[in-house]
Amino acid sequence: MTIHSRSFSRWLAALSCAGAALLQANSALANDENQHATAWRGGNEYQRSIRSYVIPDVVLTDADARPIRLQKLLAADGPVMLNFIFTTCGTICPIMVKVFADVPSRLGAAGKNLTLVSVSIDPENDTPAKLKSYANNSGTGARWTFLTGSLKDIKTVQLAFDSYRGDKMSHEPLTLMRLSPGKPWVRIDGFANPDELALEYRRATQQ
Repeated sequence: MTIHSRSFSRWLAALSCAGAALLQANSALANDENQHATAWRGGNEYQRSIRSYVIPDVVLTDADARPIRLQKLLAADGPVMLNFIFTTCGTICPIMVKVFADVPSRLGAAGKNLTLVSVSIDPENDTPAKLKSYANNSGTGARWTFLTGSLKDIKTVQLAFDSYRGDKMSHEPLTLMRLSPGKPWVRIDGFANPDELALEYRRATQQ
């Protein structure tokens, strides 16, 4: 099912002002960013589907350099939203991170137990220290976990969620959410703004 995002352009215009400093900081990567920006040509729309995934039993590392067993993290009580990012990305990733930062406020009381998880797909560059700095500069909250790990384990996680596209410059905007342990995942391929993700969350609670 494809949902056209009529409000996305207006939201993105507002975001461009707030994110100008971040994009400028990544200007040295302009050529890579251009390649990355053209890797996904879905336009201002997204596709929603319901999926079941087998979470791999891998141990990743969070921004405080602590080992995190992914199965345990994603099996925690309460709702979870997950995406894949990397810190030197200057196009798709800042938008996805900003969306995640804004979703809890759109959910109000319904979002107080929401766990957010961002997995780096550039583990060779994204050390825990870099993830911590990135998180601090992105306005993230206490319930948001940034993860890195070995190349092998990160690839395993991407494959498990059908998000592996060969290299970081080919990755596509993707959000995954599930309401409680054992429930299927709602898969959002493409860009959904915070209001749309909040709407999808509420829609999932009614299913």
